[in-house]
Amino acid sequence: MTQGTSGTPAGGDRRRQAPASTYRLQVTADFTLDDAAAVAGYLADLGVTHAYSSPLLRSAAGSTHGYDTTDHAHIDEPRGGRAGFDRFVAALHAAHLGLVLDLVPNHMGVADAHESGWWWDLLRLGRDSAHADAFDVDWDFGGGRVRLPVLGSAEDLAKVELVQARTGGAVEWELHYYDNRFPVAPGTAQAGDDPVAVHARQHYELVDWRRADAELNYRRFFAINTLAGLRAEDPAVFAATHELVVALVESGAVDALRIDHPDGLADPQGYLARLAGATGGRWTVVEKILEPGEQLPGSWAAAGTTGYDALAEVDGVLVDPAGEPALTALDTELAGREVDYAQLVHDCKREVTDGILGSEVARLARIVGELPGVSPAELTEALAELLAGFPVYRSYLPDGRQHLDETVHAIRERRPELTAAVDALHPLLGTAGTELATRFEQTSGPVMAKGVEDSAYYRWARFVALNEVGGDPARFGTSVADFHAAQQVRAERLPESMTTLSTHDTKRSEDVRARLAVLAELPTEWAGLVRSWLDRHPLADRSLAHLVWQNLVGAWPLSRERAHAYVEKAAREAGTSTTWTNPVQEFEDQLHALVDAAFDDATTSAEIEQFVQRIAPFGWSNSLSQKLLQLTIAGVPDVYQGTELWDFSLVDPDNRRPVDYDLRRSLLARLDEGWVPPVDETGAAKLLVVSRALRHRRDTPGAFAGYTPVEATGTATESVVAFDRGDVVTVATRLPVRLARTGWGDTALQLPTGAWRDLLTGTRVVSDAHGAPVGELLTQLPVALLVRG
Repeated sequence: MTQGTSGTPAGGDRRRQAPASTYRLQVTADFTLDDAAAVAGYLADLGVTHAYSSPLLRSAAGSTHGYDTTDHAHIDEPRGGRAGFDRFVAALHAAHLGLVLDLVPNHMGVADAHESGWWWDLLRLGRDSAHADAFDVDWDFGGGRVRLPVLGSAEDLAKVELVQARTGGAVEWELHYYDNRFPVAPGTAQAGDDPVAVHARQHYELVDWRRADAELNYRRFFAINTLAGLRAEDPAVFAATHELVVALVESGAVDALRIDHPDGLADPQGYLARLAGATGGRWTVVEKILEPGEQLPGSWAAAGTTGYDALAEVDGVLVDPAGEPALTALDTELAGREVDYAQLVHDCKREVTDGILGSEVARLARIVGELPGVSPAELTEALAELLAGFPVYRSYLPDGRQHLDETVHAIRERRPELTAAVDALHPLLGTAGTELATRFEQTSGPVMAKGVEDSAYYRWARFVALNEVGGDPARFGTSVADFHAAQQVRAERLPESMTTLSTHDTKRSEDVRARLAVLAELPTEWAGLVRSWLDRHPLADRSLAHLVWQNLVGAWPLSRERAHAYVEKAAREAGTSTTWTNPVQEFEDQLHALVDAAFDDATTSAEIEQFVQRIAPFGWSNSLSQKLLQLTIAGVPDVYQGTELWDFSLVDPDNRRPVDYDLRRSLLARLDEGWVPPVDETGAAKLLVVSRALRHRRDTPGAFAGYTPVEATGTATESVVAFDRGDVVTVATRLPVRLARTGWGDTALQLPTGAWRDLLTGTRVVSDAHGAPVGELLTQLPVALLVRG
């Protein structure tokens, strides 16, 4: 049986309780459900209570992530199918573990129309399809035909072939374009027909892929043409897409859910309420990215988010704000100007509204129609400005109405010529439940994601440790007081929300960011190195070069292949010197030459090695601190696969590499024999922190019930952050470079008097009238997890 958070067998209402902790597994054709089953015992030994799986429903052939579901009624066969799933669940239950399943309600994969039965039927029968209402198609735009942007050029339509193929046991006519198959409507083709003429009679139109930016007529996930939006707000669509998952919940195979991209849904609140009703109120978290200070709507039937907000809070308290002026000066020098980040974000978002999401903006304009005194061009411009200026991912009217009001006011100030247009749009966009307001909400999130996460984050290289999902690169570090305030709010409002430090979507792993945080304490030394490397290996895009050098140092040592793959993706995402759709070979050759120089130029390679060797111990200290903070603040901590040891990964697909579980098992066994490892390159110290914190959360959940800051006094108070969760106290080092200069000296924690014992090392200290001496406590590790001695 699975366990509840108290460690007792789950059942009845206990199944609705939150996990004590989770461990994310990326299940693929290369790491199957049987492979996942094989690590169940290890996960139990590590101390987690629930495995947390990536999406498992049938997905597009070759999918490495599972977010492109093609059939909601089956478990994906390459990942192990239903039989593999059953074996996985049996292994989890044998190890007294539960399962959190990742669910994708917003869209489904349509890259291969033939793989998706619903999409195939839609294309074959058009509005008469039984699944026509499942997809978000604007039938009135495009002459009642779904536009499919698959052709290399308009002239390529002549390359389409009419063939007979077997589908579901029957032989039917199909149109083929290279490897792409498309259905033919009944009675619209016969032998000898011209394929182009047959194509003209279909419910879809094959068009030049370049037309997707402005002329598409179906909702997508972001700008991915092969992920078609679903209308989960339709009760029939919800029932059909959730039937298997609900059955798995009812059978006890699935205990809890993670909901992907709720911001794409027409009515997230309604969806979550319906899901809670169907699943009996199981613990559910949503992949919702909150801007700093933003709160999850209280009306949602969700325990919280997947943890990017916690990530930003934990990272921030380990960054030294004193490094901001020097790193800003370096960035200004390299960029040739002082970067206005707010303006950069606006401009990047406008590139999105005017480019890859132009079809979505055009659809909004079609819904509005004519506005008195407003030209079509002014209407489109006003909509684009409203989307670009929206300060959060989206509103959920009436929740978040203030963000629309603020955006309208800002545009009137900045673009007075658009006043008439935005004033006319304001009441229309602010009326909850209308098609226009809903579609605006569904569009603002993708504009934010593509403009900020996938563009601005790659263009502003001042300090890339802060360029992370859910963060704000303009906020350079967080004070200990602000960190405590945020955690007290978390404990009061969202005590069962997930917390995380690394995911399959983070731009850099937690340990890369922890190492890069050291640069904020050594900004002058770092600037000197960067200048010398740029002089030796010039690149026209100096800001991008700075981003590259930071990431190389953050992940060093890494293979040449990983480095080349990363810089190519980073450069194309930035879009300043090369792009995905128009690669500039000359620039990319220079960029790859810079990477080769990091490995082949003797002086540069030696300088990288020496600098990494110098900062690595400080990075390890930051890593252990951020991990213990994340594992012990309020919430349900998640450990991303493999990150219980050091993991120096960059953006996907780099962060989805295989995990060596044999190594982790052997190190954990040594720890359980009493070994207290040094803080070194093996990462065993991190495994010690993770396993001891997770086990304590599992075995004594009542110890993590409140949140009270613990005061520090003495000479190095700025280098420690500590808090009391009720019956356990977390102590973590921050700003380790500064600490190395001063030492702990007389620094003490103002704990209640008496004996205290560290669960990590066994170290015992006594707190007296002067407190507990930090120097005695943190002799072996830079962190401690204290209980009464």
